[in-house]
Amino acid sequence: MGILDALLGRSKPVRPNLDALFSLPSAAVTLETAAGLVLSGRAGVCWMPPAGQSAAEVQREISELLDIPDNPADAGQATAEASVRTVTGGTTAGGTAGAAPGLLTQAEDSYGYRWLLLDDTDVEDLVNRVHLVNSTLSDNGWGPQLLCSVFSVVPGQGADSTARPLYLVYLFKRGTFYPFAPIGKERRDSELELRVRALVGSDLPVEQDLSRWFPLWDLPVR
Repeated sequence: MGILDALLGRSKPVRPNLDALFSLPSAAVTLETAAGLVLSGRAGVCWMPPAGQSAAEVQREISELLDIPDNPADAGQATAEASVRTVTGGTTAGGTAGAAPGLLTQAEDSYGYRWLLLDDTDVEDLVNRVHLVNSTLSDNGWGPQLLCSVFSVVPGQGADSTARPLYLVYLFKRGTFYPFAPIGKERRDSELELRVRALVGSDLPVEQDLSRWFPLWDLPVR
């Protein structure tokens, strides 16, 4: 940081701590043993499209950066290499929510945010793939556009009858997590979020500033 930046109170952006993602498998074990909650195997990376580029240009550039083949038959399994389908509101063109196992799909929510959706039932593989997507985009200059990564959590076999689905949200620029439990239209279960924070606080770097626990309405991760 230069002298002028210091005098004006400016600072360079801190490189995100993507390795914080690797603490998620430990948190997944805690959630399952303490509350019967499990990761569903579905996740999403959210980003804001840069100004001045068409949707087609952005999709093509993202596909090239992530080495996504044009032919779905060439899509790899359990890697970031997969075919791209456009998804709106969490539903593919064929009408099925989410993505087929091993595929990486692109989506757009009703607020104009773009999503890369990943499916993998193995928690560690899913985390590795989300890390790969984030690091690849960041290393190629897309860091300012990256907002967060979201992991779906659902009641498992040992869950209480009152358990409900929620999400663990990783803030890209903060390197921290927070729980998000939407209920109905633009409503959230704050009590559940606080309970989950208490459960995973020793496993994950939880975001301490509650004002940064942003609601993610209409997210396409199911």
